[in-house]
Amino acid sequence: MTTLENLGLGVGLGRNGTVTFLPDPEPRPFNYVVVSVDDHIVEPRDAFEGRFPVHLADRAPKIVETPEGAESWLFEDRIIPNVGTNAVIGRPPAEYSMEPARFEYMRKGCYDIDQRVKDMDDGGIWASLCFPSMVAGFAGTRFAEAKDPELGLAAVRAWNDWHLEAWCAKYPDRFIPQQVTWLKDPVIAAEEIRKNAARGFRSLSFPEIPERLGLPSIHSGHWDPILKACEETGTVVSLHVGSASHLVTGSKDAPADVIATLFWVGSTIAVTDWLFSKVAVRFPKLKVAISEGGVGWVPALMDRIEHCFRYKDFTGGWINEDLHPNEVLQRNFFFCALDDTAGFEMLERIGEDNVMVECDYPHADSTWPDTQTYLGKQLGWLPEKTIEKLTWRNASRIYNFPVADEAFRRQAAARAKA
Repeated sequence: MTTLENLGLGVGLGRNGTVTFLPDPEPRPFNYVVVSVDDHIVEPRDAFEGRFPVHLADRAPKIVETPEGAESWLFEDRIIPNVGTNAVIGRPPAEYSMEPARFEYMRKGCYDIDQRVKDMDDGGIWASLCFPSMVAGFAGTRFAEAKDPELGLAAVRAWNDWHLEAWCAKYPDRFIPQQVTWLKDPVIAAEEIRKNAARGFRSLSFPEIPERLGLPSIHSGHWDPILKACEETGTVVSLHVGSASHLVTGSKDAPADVIATLFWVGSTIAVTDWLFSKVAVRFPKLKVAISEGGVGWVPALMDRIEHCFRYKDFTGGWINEDLHPNEVLQRNFFFCALDDTAGFEMLERIGEDNVMVECDYPHADSTWPDTQTYLGKQLGWLPEKTIEKLTWRNASRIYNFPVADEAFRRQAAARAKA
């Protein structure tokens, strides 16, 4: 193992005062073509350089060193940390930390595009959809909190430019472009979404329950311009669990195990909220993807919806609609599996056209570098055509992202060696 010396900074360090990087993994067999629809970026130090209007350039987000020795983002007068668990891949779990970190404490694939692709190759991941990190918030929420709206909107545009031009463009076959948008004005946001769709963006990262951010709820109709633009352009609305800065937990003094174990519950709440807002009734071609929420809970939700539908005349939320809510759920909502054996066993209930897979690089939940092994154990017993849907076909269709022939050549070569 390679270790860095204790730099005496007290942030992001292991329990013994060191940062330990595990050995680089041996490349895994490319048995399945995998399009991961939930991965993450740690924006590099220079992400915003040269991407702001001249009169705002000196106010762009920049990395500063805190008194504690962390490298954090400064935006306006706000310090935004690079939280440790955003970038723990390649380190032993005993060293995972919620503390702010330095870039040298992270595997380079967290923030360096060339190293990311190498790590994808080593882990058998063909293509990836990446969410923002702390400086933007999963859905551009940090930029919406800017005191100066002009600066916040400039930050949204700068992040999107960086993501498309510096992250996705170098390896266009390997990354599905995903945008954030301006949450303070849905009309301006809709214009941005249309422009970005024309540039090649296929997904919009959006807060799963915007009301928790002090924004109008998904039931209010406020977001209809955004949803209409997404429907018109085929842009997928990707709802990442926790993107509204809220995670489900139990008691106030419960250990972190409780939050980690209940992580998927937030997606159950969000899906139910979005479904009964009837946005997918008003926009029948809208595509809503649930990121890092798992799939094993979906049949239970459908059962409960069916049960409650018996007394819909009392609850009053779904009356005189042409479709049953479960029909809308299976038409407009798509789910993402990470390590979800039960979900694959109940695939017939969920719908094999509604499930995709993920790797979640570089987070603590990630299956990298053993994603191929996880998939083999959990879905290897399914028919080949079904496996193809889960590992790449559904993602390719939903995000309108063609999979390059090179992916299938690699798969054929790996299987020939087996």
